[in-house]
Amino acid sequence: MAGKTQVSVKTKKLRGKAVVRGGAGTATRTVGLLGDILTYAVDAGIIESNPAHGIRKPKDNVRKRRLSEAEYRILGQMLSDAAESDKYAMTADIIRQIALTGCRRSEMIRLKWTEVDTEASCLRLEDSKEGESIRPVGLPVVEYLERRRTDEVGTYVFPGQGEDNAFGSLPNHWKQLFKDSPLSDVTPHVLRHSFASIANGLGFTEVTIAALVGHAKGSVTSKYIHTLDTALIMAADTISGYIQGLFDGIEFKQTAYALDRNSRKAALARFLKSAADGDPEEIEQVRRLAA
Repeated sequence: MAGKTQVSVKTKKLRGKAVVRGGAGTATRTVGLLGDILTYAVDAGIIESNPAHGIRKPKDNVRKRRLSEAEYRILGQMLSDAAESDKYAMTADIIRQIALTGCRRSEMIRLKWTEVDTEASCLRLEDSKEGESIRPVGLPVVEYLERRRTDEVGTYVFPGQGEDNAFGSLPNHWKQLFKDSPLSDVTPHVLRHSFASIANGLGFTEVTIAALVGHAKGSVTSKYIHTLDTALIMAADTISGYIQGLFDGIEFKQTAYALDRNSRKAALARFLKSAADGDPEEIEQVRRLAA
């Protein structure tokens, strides 16, 4: 943690160099990895207890970072500019979808078409950090995936070079795009954390947010689920739509969606009108109810 392990050493490769950074971040990750190994050893009966249990680890400053609404608008412009380049177009798409879904970087890069269920408005991830996981996604994401599906064939939504590989250039492209920008400290995890922060600001509960981003305590994991809770789809629509609006440069005046009585009435009226299936008397009754 004191950073005394920081060193740069030559490797066997020509002009090769390994950089050991040291410090609190490295210490935290190392203790975490060691703890996982020792937990496995306990489960396997190799040792009786985990000596790493209870060791205090410093908070990771990256996890506190979240985008402001102004920074979302800056990022939106950066992605629009990057999308004009053949080199960075796919990278810009991946970054945008991470921001609109709250997915982890690896989940989006390795997303397969077999995991995309636009009819149910969700991603059915086969192997996330929590194992199988169902992630509700909003309409902006659904519409993007439907447009992309008409143009792409193969296993992966974001294919890389080679016969049938996932896109592999995101880490390098990320550094190039964000270097010397106002958002140089932003990471994929910051986008994930910011998604949750926007959701919280819009009035959604911790349990709902956990289900949307795939936290173990709230994730939807059953592979037998075909129709998701309407509330989760509504939440995904609202959050991704709000972030998409920020990307487009909109400055929202009202952010407490759950308390917006007019929006709730309008949504209710549209639903009931659709459910009435065109009956004039029922439509008039819906109009009076909404009023």
